[in-house]
Amino acid sequence: MSVDRIPVLTLGDVLLVSIQVDLQDDSVLALQEDLADRIVEAGATGVVIDISAVEIVDSFIGRMFATIASLAKVLDAETVVVGMRPAVAITLVELGLSLQGVRTALTLERGLATLRQRRAERAIPLVHEPEAGEPVEAPTAAGD
Repeated sequence: MSVDRIPVLTLGDVLLVSIQVDLQDDSVLALQEDLADRIVEAGATGVVIDISAVEIVDSFIGRMFATIASLAKVLDAETVVVGMRPAVAITLVELGLSLQGVRTALTLERGLATLRQRRAERAIPLVHEPEAGEPVEAPTAAGD
């Protein structure tokens, strides 16, 4: 039996996964592998998983969302799950799945905005600010 692959689209440095089918355990496992490969190939810094068409989740699929987010983070990409239906959210809570490490947003637009905000936060360099009265060293030319 062949596994239906869930398409992974590239939008700049973000991968977009729009799940339009009922999730089966094998298709979620295949998605996990495909995403890991694509994050590395594309040098992606973000992953958006649109689950607006998903009506039912079980504990395995809920845990896989958290696993996918953890895997993406190890590969230096943030994950946002968008479009969660209220029934899906209720089911996840009832199953005791907090989806730790998974950011959520109501819409694709908000999910992309969340990724842009996270990217901006990560781009701020950490610079030592001198305390009052602390001497400030002048930069030296290379080779001094």
